[in-house]
Amino acid sequence: MKNKSIKQVTGTAVPVQGNDIDTDRIIPARHLRSITFEGLGQYAFEDDRKQADGKHPFDEPQYSDASILLVNRNFGSGSSREHAPQALMRWGINAIIGESFGEIFFGNSTTIGIPCLTVKEQEAQFLQESIRSDSSQSINIDLDKQLINLGLHTIEFQLIESVRQSFLSGEWDSLGQLLEASQDTQKVYEGLPYIAGFTHLFKEHSTD
Repeated sequence: MKNKSIKQVTGTAVPVQGNDIDTDRIIPARHLRSITFEGLGQYAFEDDRKQADGKHPFDEPQYSDASILLVNRNFGSGSSREHAPQALMRWGINAIIGESFGEIFFGNSTTIGIPCLTVKEQEAQFLQESIRSDSSQSINIDLDKQLINLGLHTIEFQLIESVRQSFLSGEWDSLGQLLEASQDTQKVYEGLPYIAGFTHLFKEHSTD
């Protein structure tokens, strides 16, 4: 199986300040009717961006290529919509650093390969202020050493150990593993006795 381990994430960052930014604000409910997640990136923070009239970080040109999102406390709280991390990923976000996260948002993010790293309040503020003063700075996240590096500054982060290990081993991508093991899955499927009985019954009725 192809190794999809995530050991490091490096890139510029975009700071979105504020506590309790919930999934309704990350992706408005009107976009939940989408059959697929494709194209959701353009709608990330859509209502907040309209209210900010072009001054929201996701609209400011200096952050257009950012791949790391810097947030504060209780980010991603509220409803369980998986469209929220999907929209962020399709905007270009590969990792999120913040003080704390909504539990379901955290799970929805990590299962699509977005590490959500927890730091102390003052550290989150330091990262945001540093990037606001110089958006060209690159942040390096080392999941193996559990360190965030910004210039000469090094910050330790917290991440549930089982989740961290799943990134390092590549086992975070459970859907990918299932698809790559499709032949084995088919064998198990065909060996289930109730499946064989159902298939036989279906064939009998289809010939009537």
